[in-house]
Amino acid sequence: MNYHFFLAIEGFGLNLNLFETNVINLAVVVFGLYKFLPNFLGGMLERRRSLILSDLQDAEDRLFKAKNSLAEAKKDLAAAEEKAKKIRSDCKARAEAIRLESEKRTVEEMARIKQGAASDLNAEASRVSAQLRREAARIAIEKALTALPKKLDEKAQIKFLSRSIKNMEIV
Repeated sequence: MNYHFFLAIEGFGLNLNLFETNVINLAVVVFGLYKFLPNFLGGMLERRRSLILSDLQDAEDRLFKAKNSLAEAKKDLAAAEEKAKKIRSDCKARAEAIRLESEKRTVEEMARIKQGAASDLNAEASRVSAQLRREAARIAIEKALTALPKKLDEKAQIKFLSRSIKNMEIV
């Protein structure tokens, strides 16, 4: 018995014959997929899930290490900046100390030169003064010697000359 129920409505038809439509084959295939696919597909999905979780854990570990490295680098940078600031400060202080020391040495050198010049001037003034005194004394003695013979007798001249020579030896 061939039960063909065929409904044709302008090119559309419905075939209810189970053997011709492969409904049984489709049911067996669907049942097989329902029965065996979850284990096969579930295993694949579970392995994939494990790999993804492992990758996520690895990424989190690398992120944690990167954050720690960044924090350490920031701390090192802050320490380096502080050290650079201290070095700049020390350099400025050292430069100021060198400048002050240089100014002090310059002032001392100028004072030494001035003192040396004053000493040289005083020595020269003393030498010139002594030379002028000797010259004045020589001129005075010459005038006295030229004027004395007219005023003193020979005995008084000898006595005066002796006293003058003794005075000159003392000086």
